Amino acid sequence: MIYCRYCETEKAEGDFYQSSIRSDGKSGDCKECIRAKARANRANNIEARREFDRQRANNPDRVQARKDYQRTERGQRKASAAKRAYAERNPTIRQAHNAVNNALRDGKIVRPSCCETCQQEAELHGHHCDYNKPLDVMWLCDPCHKQWHKDNTPIYCDERKLA
Repeated sequence: MIYCRYCETEKAEGDFYQSSIRSDGKSGDCKECIRAKARANRANNIEARREFDRQRANNPDRVQARKDYQRTERGQRKASAAKRAYAERNPTIRQAHNAVNNALRDGKIVRPSCCETCQQEAELHGHHCDYNKPLDVMWLCDPCHKQWHKDNTPIYCDERKLA
């Protein structure tokens, strides 16, 4: 049994992480207490931690690891399941996306070549400001689309407001 100096209880050896600091090879705080301190630290510094997580997610090795995972059979199954779950949670939004895709296919609307915000030629996203008007879309490049979502909130359908 080892004494945890944080919760001041004696616990089994397996309840402690390995440590080279203590002579017995165990840390002074149990796993449960270390996890609690880590959660509290994250809660107290949430904005800094979120920024750190965003930066870390863009590291080249992590980006490559995500791409590699998406190519695996399991990654493809998970992506398909996530898409199905999104469509089930957001049926009206999915219908708006389908309406735009069908109108593009049928020639009822035409995808422009330039972004409506920055006028750059790029691959454009059809963006809904109001999902109650499925064919009323803005054509935005990826950076402008992301910026729009940072600065604005789309109008969702009535059923989504209730959920």
